[in-house]
Amino acid sequence: MQICVLCSKNRYSAAVDTERLGHRERKKQQTRAAITHAALKLFAHQGYEETTLAEIAEEAGVSTRTLFAYFPSKEDMLFCSLEAIRDALAEALAERPTGQDALGTLRDFILSAAHEKTKLDDDLAHLVAADETLRSHKRARISQLQELLAAAIADDLGAGPGDLRPQVAAASLTAALEVLELHDDRSQPPHTPEELAAAIDPIIDFVRAGLRALPAPAATTP
Repeated sequence: MQICVLCSKNRYSAAVDTERLGHRERKKQQTRAAITHAALKLFAHQGYEETTLAEIAEEAGVSTRTLFAYFPSKEDMLFCSLEAIRDALAEALAERPTGQDALGTLRDFILSAAHEKTKLDDDLAHLVAADETLRSHKRARISQLQELLAAAIADDLGAGPGDLRPQVAAASLTAALEVLELHDDRSQPPHTPEELAAAIDPIIDFVRAGLRALPAPAATTP
């Protein structure tokens, strides 16, 4: 799957129009990017547990104290792109045009955010997949994306708090996308928007069909 949750170049942050930022803000973004790149490179080359904060600071050219000004923990460095993806998806869902549902917005978001994997991306994905603790931490962070989707789907359906359809649909989406990412070991994974759409569209269709099949909860009499 070509939407990678471990990005070596902090692609989402890089999309910000730096020309509109002041010097101080640009400097902060450059420092954050340097820390991110240094941490991910060291994690991929020598392992997550084996990499120390001091090594990351040295590689990034900053002090260890500076690390904590940008990231609360080493784990936050490893999963830094998930926060950026969450914020970008939240913005896309909030600003979706009238008439477009959450599933259509997610599809467009995945296609627009897709990129070709690098070797570093693959190394990091394998690092997380091989460690049960890191896999658990990744799932916890992905659950934040699931909550975003569930809220947007609930809005589409006009669902109340007792309606489980949004949660079921959102859980199905995030689980399916994660499975595709973990098992995308084909020699020629999808690169073009058309190829990626061919991989994503059946999942979207599956969830749409599930939402149609699940009955809305019966209204209760006060």
